[in-house]
Amino acid sequence: MHFFSILHVLGILLLVTGSSMVFPLICSAYYGESDLLPILYAGLITIALGLPGRYFLRKHQELNIKDGIFIAVFGWVVVSALSSLPFMIHGSIPSFTDAFFEMISGYTTTGATILTDIEALPHGLLFWRSQTHLLGGMGFLTLTIIFMPHGMGGVRLFRAESSPGQVITKEKFKPRNRDTMVTLWWIYLGLNVIQIILLCLGGMPMFDSMCTAFGTVSTSGYSPHNASIGFYDSAYFDWVITIFMFLGGVTFILFYQLLRGDWRAFLVNTEFRVYVALVTFFCLMVSWIIWSQGSYTFIDALRYGSFQVVSLLTTTGYGTADYELWPQAAQMFLFVVCFVGACAGSTTSGIKVVHYVIIWKFMVVSIRKIFFQPMSVVSIRLNRRAIDDSIVTLAICYFIANIFMVLAGGCFMALCDDLDYITAMSSVISALMNIGPGFGDIGPSENFAFFSNTGKWFLSWNMLVGRLEMFSALVIFYPSFWKK
Repeated sequence: MHFFSILHVLGILLLVTGSSMVFPLICSAYYGESDLLPILYAGLITIALGLPGRYFLRKHQELNIKDGIFIAVFGWVVVSALSSLPFMIHGSIPSFTDAFFEMISGYTTTGATILTDIEALPHGLLFWRSQTHLLGGMGFLTLTIIFMPHGMGGVRLFRAESSPGQVITKEKFKPRNRDTMVTLWWIYLGLNVIQIILLCLGGMPMFDSMCTAFGTVSTSGYSPHNASIGFYDSAYFDWVITIFMFLGGVTFILFYQLLRGDWRAFLVNTEFRVYVALVTFFCLMVSWIIWSQGSYTFIDALRYGSFQVVSLLTTTGYGTADYELWPQAAQMFLFVVCFVGACAGSTTSGIKVVHYVIIWKFMVVSIRKIFFQPMSVVSIRLNRRAIDDSIVTLAICYFIANIFMVLAGGCFMALCDDLDYITAMSSVISALMNIGPGFGDIGPSENFAFFSNTGKWFLSWNMLVGRLEMFSALVIFYPSFWKK
């Protein structure tokens, strides 16, 4: 591995992180609260640590795939550790384990929190907490690539934190990888700005609007209030947030094609059509179940049911109601959508719709060949074109790896923290799929503060594995990875 080049990229990563603390610093100065100096000190420390790598290790070499994976894994860890400093210096989260958990949960767009009273935090720290969603939503390394020297192998960094499904969606729609990243970020920031404006028009304060939008488009889930979106008790806010959670789950290349006037791309894209169908089905089913119970009118049932389905399916994790008080059938459907995820190439995590599409088509083709057409050669098609067998194998492997991680992780958590099986399994699903809330003792009205330090570190690792789409975070355990 090229360690000087790795340190150079990590230096850029720290400079971006430290410089971004200027925004919560401005927020703290505006409100005149006690978090001004802690944020300032943390920013200066982070910048000071990044300067040597950025300016004194400028002789760089082309990054290879090992370099990209190393940076993708340890870059997120280093950034999360240093981003914990404002909370630790301020004293609002004195434990490094808790502060690291909160920050990696923010950057990986998980939204799980150890805070028992979110509203007790000063505005600057709340803004920094939500800003980690904004930075992590598109993948932190995509932002770093923009500032990297040309020719350092930014595409390998991009692939290192991309999902297997992105091999198919092919986000690189510009000749230069840096131009692709810039375009993606403009689209991403544009969606955030539009949502902020719509929330402000509905009467939400600017501070709340920004924090909420940061957690929506990035499909993350941090809210500045203990009751999450339920704090506002507004149908208008619920529907606006539902729409933008849905948009956050769409492949970003479709937004680019839409801006170019290519509406047909939405009709051709197989994953998008299945995504819409799944969202519609689960929203209607959950809404019907809670409406038939008689607790809600049909309109309210549609509002609450749709919000919660989209929130969990897109791995956002916002809440407007305690769904653990709903009928068991509704909870079962919500539990299922936790395994779905949205589209590859979006800001969401999870297994992703495209992998289910590929696996389903593979099953259909296999059954046809076994029982009806044993001599036939049938290809699996996606977006109206055939895909390679290697992609099918990768999708199946990715699905199996996720299920194995959930089962093994659930057993570990049950042993580690003496949890009931629902809480143990749900905590791993929440972390690995980057959802945030779950079921049992980590339901929408609960938090993760009661876990042991071992449990929190294990869940933090699962958040990283889920955000890096499994393989990049696991391959470092292969002895051959470290061989020259």
